[in-house]
Amino acid sequence: MAKLSSREVDRRLAGLDGWRRDGDCITKTFTFGTFMDGIEFVNGLAAIAERLEHHPDVHIRWTTIRVEIQTHDEGGITSYDFTLAKEIDRNLRAGRGKTGRRTN
Repeated sequence: MAKLSSREVDRRLAGLDGWRRDGDCITKTFTFGTFMDGIEFVNGLAAIAERLEHHPDVHIRWTTIRVEIQTHDEGGITSYDFTLAKEIDRNLRAGRGKTGRRTN
């Protein structure tokens, strides 16, 4: 899978709510009402990552979860990163993993 150009990354980011570029990854921060709501979200995210065999970096700070996605093998952002981001958002909208509030 080929690394996307900066222009293509920007174009695809425009179609995602709350995701932004941070160097060679795309990232989104979610805030939850309780610590356990955030952990439930992370558990749902982990199931998606396993199914897609594409694993993001996840940072947990009490009720705030930051997700960073990149394709390490390609050294940057690929279309597969956007597939994962869309699946994470779809899971959240469907109510699996509680409803988080985007903070970035």
